[in-house]
Amino acid sequence: MALVAAAALAVPLMTVAGPAAAAPVALDISDELAEATGLTDVVGPLPVSQTSYPFGAADHQLVPQDLDKVGYVEEEYLVSGLANVYTWPEDGPAEVVTADAPYTTRVLVRRPAKEQHFSGNVVVEMLNPSNLFDLNIGWALMHEQIVHSGDAWVGITAKPIAVDALQTFDPERYGALSWANPLPLDDPANCLVVAADSDRSTENGLVWDMYTQVSQWLRSDDASNPLTYGDGTSAVEYAYGFGYSQTGGYLVNYINAVRPLVVEETGEQPYDGYVVGVAGGAFAGAYPMNQCEPRPPSDDPRRQIQDVGVPVMRIMSQSDYLAGIGSRRPDSDEPGDLYRHYEMAGAGHATPDELYYSAAPEDIVQAGRTVPPMACDQGPRSRFPSDVFFNAALQNLDLWVREGVAPPRAEPILVEDGAPVLDEFGNVVGGWRTPYLEVPTSTWYGTATGASFCFIAGWEDPFDQATLDALYRNHGTYVRAVNESVRELEEQRFLTSYDARQIRREAARSDIP
Repeated sequence: MALVAAAALAVPLMTVAGPAAAAPVALDISDELAEATGLTDVVGPLPVSQTSYPFGAADHQLVPQDLDKVGYVEEEYLVSGLANVYTWPEDGPAEVVTADAPYTTRVLVRRPAKEQHFSGNVVVEMLNPSNLFDLNIGWALMHEQIVHSGDAWVGITAKPIAVDALQTFDPERYGALSWANPLPLDDPANCLVVAADSDRSTENGLVWDMYTQVSQWLRSDDASNPLTYGDGTSAVEYAYGFGYSQTGGYLVNYINAVRPLVVEETGEQPYDGYVVGVAGGAFAGAYPMNQCEPRPPSDDPRRQIQDVGVPVMRIMSQSDYLAGIGSRRPDSDEPGDLYRHYEMAGAGHATPDELYYSAAPEDIVQAGRTVPPMACDQGPRSRFPSDVFFNAALQNLDLWVREGVAPPRAEPILVEDGAPVLDEFGNVVGGWRTPYLEVPTSTWYGTATGASFCFIAGWEDPFDQATLDALYRNHGTYVRAVNESVRELEEQRFLTSYDARQIRREAARSDIP
């Protein structure tokens, strides 16, 4: 609980008043890179000042982070290229409907300052736009593992509605961003009706080629690539794709519809593995390929992931696994179908961390958006630490890719007659377990009521003193039980070593019972 309290108070004191212009620095990209990828221009790193800095910058988060203290730097780029607009037939991969639409999006890079400290891994995240601005959710949930391993993290603005927020936040810094619809408004193919968070003058479906081209840029030896560390050769060995909720659904589209086209054209996988976060089945399991066509139906086989050729992990939460139950499929270690399906017992979908480690409230307001609530009708958003799952998942994915070490398997949350099976404390049975359920002190719920995304935020109902006294004779009994659970889960690789240490310390410092 101390973390929650501290995080809530750690709001930066800087006031943003009229962001000043940041002089862009254009970088020449090679003709070879442009021809191979469709990229046309890279501008950056954009200068940073007290009044002009990246939206969601590490030192301007709700919980500010000093990347310099951990040997990291943050850089922001504007990346331009040509993207196709696709349709997605029922019986195959995507097909081009409009070719070579110009775009400019923004790319946020966090990397080790020194090449010798870089692991060779880069996690490339489509930033979540569900709150109508960029959320750095992958960084929020995996930054401990990223920094521990020396990985780089790259976030890509992935929807025009988020561009609107960026340009409101700092119109000079982000003025060049463009997701212009290649179809004019009077073209009959430019549909008259689009989703509420979309606009006919822009096109959501430009994201797919952006995602490919950013990966190709980061793997290239081009001088504009920040992961060459200035020596003319990309230091990237492996690129891992990440998406969460809405952008987790984008990853499903990308993996099944667009990735096969990239492999066919280049002979190479654009990413070496994927983590699809809290998106599956009827819950954010797929999205429209362009804003004029519907998403695949909830029972459509295009929403399932199989035979990708590189490892894929899909991770659902206690908030969404029932709606997403159609995403369940057997785990596989077959060379062409490396797959794990996990369901995080106890964990909520909309976490406090995604707000702690994204833009500070005053910057969200400056962007013309509403600050998402940290609490729901039942109390604060669930503090259940989803990061322990994602830290372990990223560590295990890397072992799978680099060394062929298969990750552990976990049974899904137990469901009977369409409802979860609960234990005597009201917690779910099955799923990816942690000491928070194995040695319980609370009942953990995946859904709450209230504003915004409270329906997937979850909440915690702590046990009363009588229940704690009945469960744990004294503090030592509780600590020993936690330590035993941690030992087993760490040995099985369901917990990283540093999360295991943190949970042990947390138990030792608690006053339970």
